[in-house]
Amino acid sequence: MLDRIVDLFLLFSGPAPYLIVFGILLLCGLGLPVPEDITLAAAGFGVYLGLANLWTMILVAYLGIIIGDSTIFFLGATLGRRLTQIWFFRKLLPEKRLADVRVKFNSKGNRLIFMARFMPGLRAPIYFSAGMLHLPYRVFLFYDGMAALISVPVIISVVDHFGDQLAHVVTLISRVEHGIVFVIASVIFVVVAKWYLRHRGKRKSVTKS
Repeated sequence: MLDRIVDLFLLFSGPAPYLIVFGILLLCGLGLPVPEDITLAAAGFGVYLGLANLWTMILVAYLGIIIGDSTIFFLGATLGRRLTQIWFFRKLLPEKRLADVRVKFNSKGNRLIFMARFMPGLRAPIYFSAGMLHLPYRVFLFYDGMAALISVPVIISVVDHFGDQLAHVVTLISRVEHGIVFVIASVIFVVVAKWYLRHRGKRKSVTKS
């Protein structure tokens, strides 16, 4: 799948990589069966190949995700049950899955919106259910936006940086459950450990003096 997206980048010139990534991520929010992480990896590889600017691609991908997620949220908020009677949406959002999501909302609360970013297959039902449950949009946007603000730059930047080892990067993301969470946790751990060791070293210096 990733190589096909990159082939599209190479087939067209100009702003094509941005438009392709934006379009795919927008449709992913609506249930398109294309792994979001793979699309972001393709975006990062496009940057590595020099076909796109890193920060512009991150912004475009972020907007594609937020607009797609917001669309499924508003569909749930405005049409709700009526929409689930249509065969396409009934297949995409079966009653059992929606019921399971409502149970998760009761146990985990609004933070489930944040967690959904790292739960492939459950994103659309969770966002749709959030709309049906009349969660304030500002709350939805806050949690979803914060999650995307982590996942989008991390995946695109990592693939851009390790573009020559793309196969290994994609394998890592696909094999590790919630791979992006693993990456984020590792980065946070390293940052905290460095801060702690530096702070401890300064405190010892002050004590000795």
